[in-house]
Amino acid sequence: MSRRVSILIVLDVFLIVFSFWLATLLKGVSFWVYLGNYQNGVLVFTVIWILTSLLYNKYTFTSYSLRYLSKNIIASNLLVLAIVSVLIFLTRNDYYSRFIVFSTIALVSVAELFIYNLWGILKKTQVIPDDVLGKMERSIRRVQPIPSISPEPIDPARVKTVQKAILSDFNRDVYSFLEQHTNLFSDTTLIIATTTSFNILNQPNNTFKTVVNLKRVNDIRRINKFFEAVNEKIPVGGVFVCMAETQEQRKKRILRKFPPFLNYLYYSFDFIIKRVFPKFSFTKGIYFLLTRGENRVISRAEFLGRLYSCGFDVIKEHEIDKLHYVVAQKIRRPYFDMEPTYGPLIKLRRIGRGGKFIKVYKLRTMHPYSEYLQEYIYRKHNLQEGGKFKNDFRVSTLGRFMRKLWIDELPMLINFFRGELKIVGIRPLSQHYFNLYTKELQERRVKYKPGLIPPFYVDNPKTLDEIMTSEIKYLDAYDKHPFLTDLKYFFVSVYNIVFKHYRSN
Repeated sequence: MSRRVSILIVLDVFLIVFSFWLATLLKGVSFWVYLGNYQNGVLVFTVIWILTSLLYNKYTFTSYSLRYLSKNIIASNLLVLAIVSVLIFLTRNDYYSRFIVFSTIALVSVAELFIYNLWGILKKTQVIPDDVLGKMERSIRRVQPIPSISPEPIDPARVKTVQKAILSDFNRDVYSFLEQHTNLFSDTTLIIATTTSFNILNQPNNTFKTVVNLKRVNDIRRINKFFEAVNEKIPVGGVFVCMAETQEQRKKRILRKFPPFLNYLYYSFDFIIKRVFPKFSFTKGIYFLLTRGENRVISRAEFLGRLYSCGFDVIKEHEIDKLHYVVAQKIRRPYFDMEPTYGPLIKLRRIGRGGKFIKVYKLRTMHPYSEYLQEYIYRKHNLQEGGKFKNDFRVSTLGRFMRKLWIDELPMLINFFRGELKIVGIRPLSQHYFNLYTKELQERRVKYKPGLIPPFYVDNPKTLDEIMTSEIKYLDAYDKHPFLTDLKYFFVSVYNIVFKHYRSN
């Protein structure tokens, strides 16, 4: 019998006893009295439960699909319900309370569904790549800035055709924006209005230096495939112009469209269908059935992040007629091997004790694909106190709330129970931020287990140098009195958080 099977059997025995206790609590009777009277029945019930679980491979599953896990649990537990019901009927035994028996089965089933599905989510959660920043910086340094648009011989007939085509569906501001940022009338500029990558791939090779798509990105079912197709058709340094209605613009449109109260009611429904459903594997199918992937909600961060992941560098953004237009330059081939997580739970690659990488669990506070925008943020935004980005549009509204209350860090308790983190200690860092530290502090840091509560909340440092000084101060004190130091830092941190309102942005 494998170690995992043994652990899951022990877990089931615990859940059966725990659920039996909850059932007696709900019925308002003594647990110990009923356990003494029901001990033979509980033993038979437990044996039946384990045998049916083995029969349905509940302990030996090979897939972490939530549908697969749930199906095995439900099928196995329904069989237990049927067997127990038949036994009670055939024996005509009124000794056992139906309420306690059936409540125990229901409670164990709910607990199993929760635990197994949580396990499946944790296993399927992808690691956010922390080397994207370095790759992006190297790519951008290798490419020269986009050259100024040089005049080319202009065919008056083409100018007239292009003007008529654009102005028939868009206002003059759009036309002026395209004329300013592209060789709009050149034979090497492809102007197209499509939502399928086939219409891009069907174009001749080595022909176009610029692609302008006049269909919203929101209506493209496979956005990355579309961007990758454009990347394939233009050379390095080539230009891609596209547009989308961002999440922020969509919200404003909906709230203006409907009268008060109804607008927020509609927006809440829209939020659940268009933004919550796509993030969970078991509701994603419902989302695509209802929407066919059209009119999807996309944040500015996801829009730009997808472009970067597909090999583009954003060089111009502009809002025209309540749509977000972007001019991007091809800088490399796409990152075909990277698939950023869309779900609410993420794993971050962090440096732990001994310099070994650990996967730290957190709740997502940034929009999807935000990890590809670190270089862009560096160029466009300034750093604020504490080493954070100022006005970081990658952080969602819910994410800001979670960061204020540390809700996003609750899953790190998984790492604590695994023994990878302790309560108080230096913060587990990504490779990028670890490389910003001095060599001496890097070598010293890896000798200690990271913690959930860092020295930051005691000293409130403002700059990277002050953060390093704060950590050195903590490590010096920890070397002398480990337990007392962590105890002191814990209570001082709690005091500062509660009364001085130290918060992470």
